[in-house]
Parts: sequence; C-alpha cells; structure tokens
Amino acid sequence: MKVLAFDPGFERLGVAVVEKQNGKDILLHSDCVRTSKDDDFPTRLAVLGAAAEKLIADWQPTVVALENIYFENNAKTAMQVAQVRGVLAYIAAKNNLKLCAYSPLEVKVAVTGYGKSDKSAVGAMVARLVVLPNKKRLDDELDAIAVGLTCLATERGFA
Repeated sequence: MKVLAFDPGFERLGVAVVEKQNGKDILLHSDCVRTSKDDDFPTRLAVLGAAAEKLIADWQPTVVALENIYFENNAKTAMQVAQVRGVLAYIAAKNNLKLCAYSPLEVKVAVTGYGKSDKSAVGAMVARLVVLPNKKRLDDELDAIAVGLTCLATERGFA
C-alpha cells in the first residue's frame, strides 16, 4: 500500500508519500507546498490542487490520507483549511483513490502512543520510525509523514 498523505493548510500544505516494504515503513517523498499570501484564495486552492494531482501522477498512490481539522479559535482559518481538505478529497475521489482521515489525537496516538504529545514529540518519533533524508523540514511536512504512518498502521488490510 502506497499512501499519499497531507497535512492540510492553505499557506503550507505538508505532503508525504509512505509505503510499507518488507514489513518496514518507508518514506518515499516529503515536502511542503507553499502558496503566496499575495494570491487570492481561489488561486491558492488551484496551486494546491495542481500540486496534489501532480503527486498522484508521479507517485501512483493507492490511498490518500488527510488529517482532520481541529481549531479552537480562528473560524476563518478553519473554513479555509476545510476548503483545502475538500479540494484534496475531491481529487482523491476523481482518481478513484480510497480516502482515509484521522484526527490529530489518532495521529499522535499512532505515532507516539500518547494523544497529548506535542509537535516536537511527534517529530522525534517520526525520525525514529522512518529514515529521513538530511534536510530542514517544517512541522507541516513532519505532520504529513505522521498522517501517512498512521494510515499504514491502521489500514493494514487494504492493498
């Protein structure tokens, strides 16, 4: 099973491609797609959608995994991130890919074993679970890897 995982955002979209090979979780690709705050929101959605479609074409995943949205304070940001999730879900459906979604709690439990882990604990465990090429990563990219690892751990029966 090859998973294309996203940490949805409209300024930065964390992306990762992970796969289980010989019983081991392997990171094939990760990045952070950025949009310009000078662009209007529909243009930013188009940039993110085009990036998702290119990733699907390049990596041929069998599953798309997303993190569910959890915001306590900023409703406007939550609405915009929800629209990004909608675009990603549409692209997954358009490409006949299974869509899996996980709450931040589920991701933290799957990766660290503790649902109240902070971002640094998640990042540290991601680095223990997969080989990370030596480059600087933003939290969004590490979160996407964690979402992908959660999918590999929970969707074992799906091929």
